[in-house]
Amino acid sequence: MGNQQWHTGRVIRIESAAEGTRRFFVQVHGMEAFHFKPGQFVTLDLPIHEKPNKRWRSYSIASWPDGTNVFELCIVLLEGGAGTRYLFNEVSVGHELHFMGPLGVFTLPEPIEKELFFICTGTGIAPFRSMLHHISMHNIPHRGIHLLFGTRRKENLLYYEDMRHLTEIIPHFHYWPTLSREEWEGKTGYVHQIYEDILKPKIAEAGCAEECKVAFYLCGWKDMIDEAKKRIQELGFNRKCIHQELYG
Repeated sequence: MGNQQWHTGRVIRIESAAEGTRRFFVQVHGMEAFHFKPGQFVTLDLPIHEKPNKRWRSYSIASWPDGTNVFELCIVLLEGGAGTRYLFNEVSVGHELHFMGPLGVFTLPEPIEKELFFICTGTGIAPFRSMLHHISMHNIPHRGIHLLFGTRRKENLLYYEDMRHLTEIIPHFHYWPTLSREEWEGKTGYVHQIYEDILKPKIAEAGCAEECKVAFYLCGWKDMIDEAKKRIQELGFNRKCIHQELYG
């Protein structure tokens, strides 16, 4: 699962990532390096309720292990969300945050023996950004990676230039940003149609889905994940090749 001890970190930078979305950079006290696996998350203890379990909010780490004691969180302001409202309205540079972690098993396989499909919406891109930079930094062998990122408008494409740069330096990495509410030069609609269009020819060539050697990693809101699991299994893939990190 991970490190279930509590730590303290200081917010050293806050940046706007998109309308209603911010990047928080946290420096961990008492550590020269904050060690975690790409895809893991931290749980913040925020002063928003008397009961501990109602104060805790978990966020995927959007940065990658780089030997420093700083990590990044990418957080969207949720309507009626006590945790994100506190982070957006009360937290500024210099503020201290108490957190547990790193936590979670939504991590890369070792070794990577299957073609990877990273499917996400909104801030669900955070763990995949961590994984992709880690793969690039260490030249980790893989069979191919597809990142399918769905959002409403181009202004909401988090880490857009970062992902485009990674397509230039990671072999066999394909980035499929997809907009549901705006026409543009890229893909439009929903991510489900995109991965189906990629996979159907592969399945036809292999003879069946199970021969394709593909693993799916889903991160985002429940509706997207439920729909993706349903469609992936209808294509003929086994439930065991689907991994998920549910937001909300």
